[in-house]
Amino acid sequence: MIYIGCHLSVTNGYEAMGRQMTEFGGNTFAWFTRNPRGGKAKEIDDADVKKLQAILEKEKFGKLVAHASYTMNLCSAKEETRANGLDMLKQDLKRMEQVPNQLYNFHPGSHTGQGPEIGIQQIADGLNESLWPEMKTTVLLETMAGKGSEVGKTFEELREIIDRTTLNEKLGVCLDTCHIWDGGYDIVNDLDGVLTKFDKIIGLDRLKAIHFNDSKNECGAAKDRHEKLGQGCIGMEAMKRIALHPALQNLPFILETPNDDQGYIEEIALVNSWMND
Repeated sequence: MIYIGCHLSVTNGYEAMGRQMTEFGGNTFAWFTRNPRGGKAKEIDDADVKKLQAILEKEKFGKLVAHASYTMNLCSAKEETRANGLDMLKQDLKRMEQVPNQLYNFHPGSHTGQGPEIGIQQIADGLNESLWPEMKTTVLLETMAGKGSEVGKTFEELREIIDRTTLNEKLGVCLDTCHIWDGGYDIVNDLDGVLTKFDKIIGLDRLKAIHFNDSKNECGAAKDRHEKLGQGCIGMEAMKRIALHPALQNLPFILETPNDDQGYIEEIALVNSWMND
């Protein structure tokens, strides 16, 4: 089986997110550690987290996937932007220890003209400043579509970041189906081949989460435009094959499709129906 859920708002707290996802029919979820476009993070109430943990245990949830702000960029050409990104990362990881043993996902960053080699090193430098041996959170590098100067559009680039990070046992990868499709990995016609390549370059043991999205674009478009399941260029048959693939079982699948709450409820029910076929 896989675990299926979507992004939720942390506005009403952690227990509220657990209850909401249970009502949605899911058994994992994602949330932004702060406003997706930046800003101050909401304080965490330990009592609230304990109530969430009781729900997770009772309802047999999978791992949860916190998401960093989109504005966090560890490899910008602007020193101030890099410094702000590093500060966000350090703060977020300290706060994640209050929600222990979960996953923290971030977009590696955009090198903004410096070139991928410099960008890769700056991302690794930021991680080396932020990770510590006793931390319980696993930090995930997200696969990217290759839009603009994004770093992480290839498995090789993610591998380089991992190799240059000292405490890389704390690192994993979140595979976004829209992103890798838009980045040129043909998961419709060669899913096994793509996963074999991932395993050879990064290792399937580092694959910790899936962002489960269809795409508005053809393979290799490098545009990063998500679509509802089955309504894009990846298509329903391929989405189902991904969800049922033996190598991806027991992972949290997070929907980031363009939906309202009812749309997510319907997609969660759809994915659950595949697993019950």
